[in-house]
This record gives sequence, structure tokens and C-alpha cells, in this order.
Amino acid sequence: MRSPNRTPRVSAVHRDLVRDSSLVWLASGVVGVSFGAISVAGGLPVWVPVAMSVLVYAGSAQFSAVGVLLAGGGPFAAAATGLLLNTRTAAFGLAVADLLGPGRAARYLGAHLVTDETVAFALAQPDPGRRRAAFWISGLGLFVVWNLGVLAGALAGGALGDTAAYGLDAAFPAVLVALVLPALREDSRLRRSAVLGAALALALTPVVPAGVPVLLALAGLFPYGREGGGV
Repeated sequence: MRSPNRTPRVSAVHRDLVRDSSLVWLASGVVGVSFGAISVAGGLPVWVPVAMSVLVYAGSAQFSAVGVLLAGGGPFAAAATGLLLNTRTAAFGLAVADLLGPGRAARYLGAHLVTDETVAFALAQPDPGRRRAAFWISGLGLFVVWNLGVLAGALAGGALGDTAAYGLDAAFPAVLVALVLPALREDSRLRRSAVLGAALALALTPVVPAGVPVLLALAGLFPYGREGGGV
């Protein structure tokens, strides 16, 4: 008698998670189109952004790496830039390690799917089972939509013109803000840390390379960890 009741509940949970993560997928696809178009319009062959998106799958780090290449930098400089920007994913991986499931294949695939959005979406769920489902649903969906968007943008090439004119670069940050707003409303300590991190990033943007302010903004979390449980 338990299995007939369990299936609808699981299906309903999955439908809710797909619905909730679909906005992030949409934004990811839009930004993926921008990335593919910028790469090819800048002179890179179609296969470069496509292969990078499948094998590296690093979002903002891909933009930075391609920016280095298009500015005349070598592949080692581009790789170093991407690695620097993605150092944060080491901490993210530890945060979701218990959600990946048993087996080496699941852990390798899960590690490849770790992104800011997927980790935030998974950890926002109320129980371990829902967090695990959220990680895989969000992660796989985001990976597929991102790569389809990159392929479409790369094939379109320069036909889209200046992608910044459409505001495509603002779509992803806007969705991230929407994701974190509920947590900021509920936790005053988190709000203080977010304000401190944003202030650090803004102050350092004129004097450090692109991407570094985001990493240094993580220093805003230190007061959060040092404060007590009360608000």
C-alpha cells in the first residue's frame, strides 16, 4: 500500500524542483548564447566555446578565459585565470559532498555539475532527500541548457551583434539576486555579511583584475562565522 502513495509524492517533489529551477535554466541558456556568440565573434572557432562548455563547464570563468584569449593572452594565462576564479568551487564541493551518492562515477559527475546556482538551490532545501534531488535536477538541467545555449550562440556567431546591447550579461546576476533574497530577508547576520562582501567587491574592482573582487568578497563571511547563533 505504500508504493502507490510514494510515487505521486516523489513525482510532485520533482515537479516542484523542476519548476523552481527552470528560471535559473532559462537565464543560463541566455548567458550561454551570449558566451558562444562573443567567443566566435571575437575570432575563435565554433568548437572552442562548445568544447570548453562541455569539458570545463565553469560559467564566469569561461568568460574570463575567453577574454584573456581574445586580448592576446596565451592558453596558460587563460587557464590560470579560470582556475583562480573557480577556487571557490572547492568549498562548494565539500558542502554538497554528501548529496552526490555512492560510487566513483556519481562523484565525478556530481563534481562536474557543482556551480554557484546548483549548490545554492540544493542547500536551500529543508531535508537531505530533497537536497539530493534538487542538486541533481538543478545540476543536470543547468548543464544541458547552458551547453545548448552556447552551441546556439556559437553557431549564430557575429549575427547577434553586440550581445551586451541586449543586456544578456545582466540576466544571470539578476537571477542570483532573486535566489538569495529570501535568505537575506530571514537572517540579519547574513545580510550584514552580504553588505560587507559587496562593499569589498566594489572598493576593490578598480584596482584588481576582473573576477578577483568576487573572490575577495568572500571575506564578508568571516563575521558571520564568528558571530553567535542569535541575530
